[in-house]
Amino acid sequence: MTAAQRLYAYADPLDTVPRTAVISAFAPELERLLEGLDERRDFSANGVAFATGTLEGQPVVLFLSGVSMTNAAMNTQLVLDRFDVRRILFSGIAGSLDPSLNIGDVVVAERWGNYLEGIYARETAPGEFVPPPFAEPSERAGFGMFVPRDVNVVNAEHPQGERRFWFDADQTLLAEARRLPADLPLRCDAEQQCLNHPPRLVVGGSGVSGPVFMDNAEFRGYAHEAFGASVVDMESAAVAQVAWANQVPFIAFRAVSDLAGGGEEENEMGVFLNLAADSSAKAVRAFMAGLDRP
Repeated sequence: MTAAQRLYAYADPLDTVPRTAVISAFAPELERLLEGLDERRDFSANGVAFATGTLEGQPVVLFLSGVSMTNAAMNTQLVLDRFDVRRILFSGIAGSLDPSLNIGDVVVAERWGNYLEGIYARETAPGEFVPPPFAEPSERAGFGMFVPRDVNVVNAEHPQGERRFWFDADQTLLAEARRLPADLPLRCDAEQQCLNHPPRLVVGGSGVSGPVFMDNAEFRGYAHEAFGASVVDMESAAVAQVAWANQVPFIAFRAVSDLAGGGEEENEMGVFLNLAADSSAKAVRAFMAGLDRP
């Protein structure tokens, strides 16, 4: 087989049914969705496992992006190349930046940005950091030597590129999310880790993503103030950017598993991971049940 033939075979579609791609970063998040998948068929491309079928009556393709930004971008593009994807949903956990959010709450942000796209600026005097003039820093406040910046991105509508920070969730999908009940019917997970409050569905606001697990109270406060963000994760902004580049509708459901360093004790994710994954999956399944077929 020639190199050209191998390339053609790699790009061949695995499935031609119009579907919603439902993505999670790692197994505990995806398992809750696979439990409800009917008519399952399994595929593989470049080592990534894909499961097609119907979820709440909707044709879907479910898979793991892998954790962090590059994995998420790479494998979101892979599913778009190999399946007929009409919209993208992300289901997973996140850290809370907004003090009003509680463990188990599910946030459906209106927009996502890479908050760690930036410059490590030169220290010109003690405590004073100045980025190079050609680096086009953002107007947002920095954190010590770190100065955020927008990224230049291209797609069919912007072939010359456009500098931007935020990538919006689809307005139609957001409107559907706002139809869901604000209270989620989940207080305890299968391991009987329980909340002392009913989790809420919060639609709106901003989320940020980056290739760092945040567990620092000071940086948590900075990210909340500088970007106005409610939650932080390691994938959603990358998926949102790939969706924007391909002009595919996108929305993310992120359940709070921890306080991103804002709690008094050690990070909470190890305790509440399963409960948060359950919260997100329940919200996504309720959302899917109300959608029209793609």
